Amino acid sequence: MQARILIVDDDAELSSMIVELLQREGWSTFTVLTAGDGERALSACQPDVVLLDAMLPDGNGFDLARRWRAAHPSLGLVMLTARGDPMDRVLGLEIGADDYLAKPFEPRELVARVRALLRRAAPNRSNGAVLRFAGLSVDVLKREVSSSGGVLALSGVEFKLLVALAKQPGTPLSREALSEAVQAGSYQPQERTVDVQIARLRRKLREASPGAEWIDTVRGEGYVFVPRGSGGDAS
Repeated sequence: MQARILIVDDDAELSSMIVELLQREGWSTFTVLTAGDGERALSACQPDVVLLDAMLPDGNGFDLARRWRAAHPSLGLVMLTARGDPMDRVLGLEIGADDYLAKPFEPRELVARVRALLRRAAPNRSNGAVLRFAGLSVDVLKREVSSSGGVLALSGVEFKLLVALAKQPGTPLSREALSEAVQAGSYQPQERTVDVQIARLRRKLREASPGAEWIDTVRGEGYVFVPRGSGGDAS
């Protein structure tokens, strides 16, 4: 099935360029100029990936990203914006964006990032992968983590870190590998940022499963996910 890409950006000239670029890849594209039209197009077109501008004439792209992520967990979401400040990048990822590109960007990089999102989403659409462990369940498609204590409230970055670790239980992952899992491409969070996010994730897992430590530190290597009990398989 042909991939569908929705572009929500009030820069009509840039949108036209992106449309031409993506159509050369064989993808179906839709473009709107406002947040309101974006809301309607999201429902009507049901895109696989959305390229979303942060500053729209009738709305805030970050607010849209947060709302769309909650309503459409499997949606590929890329923030396209002239706001290249590192804190804006962190905010975009924290609220659930999969990727973040500051304008002006290299066209080939945009195509590569969209292709990576489509490739990552394909297996999830086909089998709705759920990583199940004794006392913990990670639904990759719904972006939902649950334990005996209920559903955990994780940020976008925390969820991506957990998935990267849980997909390779018992295998230490370096900070570089975890940074790549958070956001593939030229922008990578600093090592200290990964440490801070892991610390938050550990605390939330500990609160949900008192007495259990799901993530261990491996000196000189990084972090490792350690399933507790049996049942550490994916379905």
